[in-house]
Amino acid sequence: MSNHCQVIGVLDNGIEGLSFAALDALENADVVIAATRVLKLFKNSIKSAECKDLTGHLTEVPEWINRALAEQKKVVVLATGDPLCHGIASFLAKKLGAEKLGIMPNISAVQLAFASIGMSWQDAKICSVHHKDAGDWRPGSGAEHGFYKLLQAINQHDKLAILTSPENNPARIARMLIMENMADLFSMVVAENLLCADEKIFQDCSIVELAEQSFNGNDVVILYRRQARQPELLFGYADDAFKQRKPDKGLITKREVRAVSLARMQLTSTSIVWDIGAGSGSVGIEAAKLCQNGHIYAVEKNVADFAIASENGHDFGLHNYTLIENKAPLGMANWPAPNAVFIGGSGGELAELIALCLDRLQAKGCLVMNFVTLENLSTALEVLKQSGATWDIIQLQASRSQPILHMHRMRAENPVWIVCVQKENQV
Repeated sequence: MSNHCQVIGVLDNGIEGLSFAALDALENADVVIAATRVLKLFKNSIKSAECKDLTGHLTEVPEWINRALAEQKKVVVLATGDPLCHGIASFLAKKLGAEKLGIMPNISAVQLAFASIGMSWQDAKICSVHHKDAGDWRPGSGAEHGFYKLLQAINQHDKLAILTSPENNPARIARMLIMENMADLFSMVVAENLLCADEKIFQDCSIVELAEQSFNGNDVVILYRRQARQPELLFGYADDAFKQRKPDKGLITKREVRAVSLARMQLTSTSIVWDIGAGSGSVGIEAAKLCQNGHIYAVEKNVADFAIASENGHDFGLHNYTLIENKAPLGMANWPAPNAVFIGGSGGELAELIALCLDRLQAKGCLVMNFVTLENLSTALEVLKQSGATWDIIQLQASRSQPILHMHRMRAENPVWIVCVQKENQV
């Protein structure tokens, strides 16, 4: 292919892993671009070509390629395994256009890792943490952490292949699983230096043991559940599924009100949600179930309710739920802009909280508030009228059946006003 950059997948067995076409392209290249380790691996196979090390210079690679192609030079980029599987080829296609690339894929590191233990991989979720140092995981971390997407993937899949890096190594992944109380749910295999003379397969170690191991950065992690996940209810949990303050059984948003409130929040799987005045945590917890790739940030000022909401979050096995003990809006300054906000309790700061939420909400974001007193409803409406926001109100009073002798009667729950606000598109 003339005037194309050839992106060639390579393995750690060097030229033994190349096809004749790939080897010919490499030997006749004018410019070879690769990471430091790959350039060393193929130094005896690169003849008179100019070698450019992309380590630490990834953003410059498209410019290097364009310049060389403009000079009618033959350009080869060497990438590990399959360049289109968490590899450089996807990046180059976005920057240069796929029409400028010729892709010669190789066996991927994922295939080799699963082959090393004789396990099928067509049902595996492939993830990569082959990026900048994410730092050690801290429970409750949000999307800002480099391991956040990995944790959500682990929580949602039974089998995973994880491409690692020297900093974001298998031991760090193992420590995250321990912190999140997930170590007993999974078995973990680490394949290191595949196809090299010093290849190692860590297959019979516990996750606790792997957390203390040293790895060189050329690793693939295979993670699989000891027992397959069972389907879980996403929405509509009974009130008694949540621990509540006793003896007065509060503060919980009842199921009927919870269902309507969550529906009006217009949630997606990736929504960022604020739950202000979490109470027992029921709304935030169900939101976390629905927003599996998003995150819920909750705040509760009452010490007893904070403890109960924390216990509920733990019992539901959530890994996308952060709860703080504070009086809103304290502690919320660093929360990311939400797609939806639920206010179940205001601690006397209702007007200030509404103004804050309307300011921080993303475009088309939804603010949903529950009120049981006329005074709080009145305060909310005054603020909303002055804000110019688009809003509506639902008055909901549910009645639940209750046995009486051999019959049933209806027992009314307290009426609740659900105030729903949508933020307009930002100009």
